[in-house]
Amino acid sequence: MSESNGRDDESHSTVRNVVLVVLDTARAKSIGTQTASANRQVVDADGIDAATASDPDAKNTDPTPSLTRLADEGTAFENAFAPAPWTLPSHASFFTGTYPSHHGTHGDHTYLDDALRTLPEAFDDAGFRTIGVSNNTWITEEFGFDRGFDDLRKGWQYIQSDADMGAVVRGEDFREKVAATRNRLFDGNPVVNAANILYSEFLQPAGDDGADRSTDWVADWLADRDDDRPFFLFCNFIEPHVRYDPPREHAERFLPDGASYEEATAIRQDPRAYDCEEYAISDHEFALLRGLYRAELAYVDQQLGQLRAALEAAGEWEDTLFAVCGDHGEHIGEHGFFGHQYNLYDTLLHVPLVCHGGAFTDGGRRDDFVQLLDLPATLLETVGVDDPELREQWSSRSFHPDSDTGSRDAVFAEYVAPQPSIDRLEARFGEIPDRVREFDRRLRAVRTDEYKYVRGDDGFERLHRISTDPFERDDISDDQPEKARALRRRLEEHFEPLAAAEETGEVSMREGTKERLADLGYL
Repeated sequence: MSESNGRDDESHSTVRNVVLVVLDTARAKSIGTQTASANRQVVDADGIDAATASDPDAKNTDPTPSLTRLADEGTAFENAFAPAPWTLPSHASFFTGTYPSHHGTHGDHTYLDDALRTLPEAFDDAGFRTIGVSNNTWITEEFGFDRGFDDLRKGWQYIQSDADMGAVVRGEDFREKVAATRNRLFDGNPVVNAANILYSEFLQPAGDDGADRSTDWVADWLADRDDDRPFFLFCNFIEPHVRYDPPREHAERFLPDGASYEEATAIRQDPRAYDCEEYAISDHEFALLRGLYRAELAYVDQQLGQLRAALEAAGEWEDTLFAVCGDHGEHIGEHGFFGHQYNLYDTLLHVPLVCHGGAFTDGGRRDDFVQLLDLPATLLETVGVDDPELREQWSSRSFHPDSDTGSRDAVFAEYVAPQPSIDRLEARFGEIPDRVREFDRRLRAVRTDEYKYVRGDDGFERLHRISTDPFERDDISDDQPEKARALRRRLEEHFEPLAAAEETGEVSMREGTKERLADLGYL
């Protein structure tokens, strides 16, 4: 154990383990039964046709009963915000406790800097067993996220391998699958590759993107482990991410009345092509996509319940801080967008956050501002770990109920560089709309209880009065220039001056990684 890192046994008498579960792409407004009316308002506010009155959001069915139960028994944070609108910079922030402009991990610099201290390293040096299971390609050793983990697994693989057989899974027909198998089988160990192909093609549950395999592996690990050390377990479940393809039985609970599973899953899901106006999505089709999205949340929530059951069966539940969050949100027609790029609307930044265990048990609902980058300070405080090196680095502020740090009066977010870049969009689509070309900018946002201000390095700015315009539709920067200037000064005081992101450090990716990220809409 590092001399600079220790545990205070007096401060964490009720919990010794930490589990952090990320529901990738889970937005706050689609979680729980209380969101149904809000979602209908958003749909109406964005001009979606009244014919979508049978929108799945109107069914008032809670897609996440396991998370709702956890919130009822623990503490739910109703004003939790991501520091960035997509996976790579958001995870880097809650691994390091820093903002994107500090950790420098973004679309033009895709590797987590080795000089940064990480949360898993802090747990590792404090004597914890550190285990990670990631189902998002960005959160792997290839991009620097393995530091501090005893084992960081790729949850979608049956047998761990550097070679990704995703090209076989994505084949549209038998001929494409055979061709992909022929091209990739001998990329590494052919026996391992064959096993991963067989699992993905014939054994993996329909609509599953790794969560089922991940949960089973964690359950086995908990049941079999003979290590008395406390543990830190990180899981990323990616099912709510594009492409939405939930199991039929889940989808049929959330699709609009009269809509079929075949109709919904036949809709093209290509956010970047939609942004570049290569094709259109109708209001009715967006309603179907929202149904599929909520069904994906329902599926991953089922896995969340199984993960809890595994901890209970292993006798670890009462000794564990169990934290669940989204890493960013999603646009499914809101503001004219599909996916989670190019802007800093609350649809992308407002995320679910629930904690259970120790002082968070029976904590009720809290409406104070918290940020995902506050997780390191909070998790470490809960189990009595002090890590001076990480503490010196972070902007993290503990939201532990007994913490002596004050509450935030505002939250901040950054979008450092477009992903994919405008150059990549031009390479794929040729001429792109001026609307999309305008997104080639760096953005920052500050949000208080009453106002939200967004500023770009190209002079772009928007001001919204959140208290009366929660859907961020009306820019009032011209009407309230003094308020805009005041919030602009606050951004300038909080961050270094806006400047172009450095285009260095982009990882030379494996071919399978490129294909998997392209399939997720990132390349």
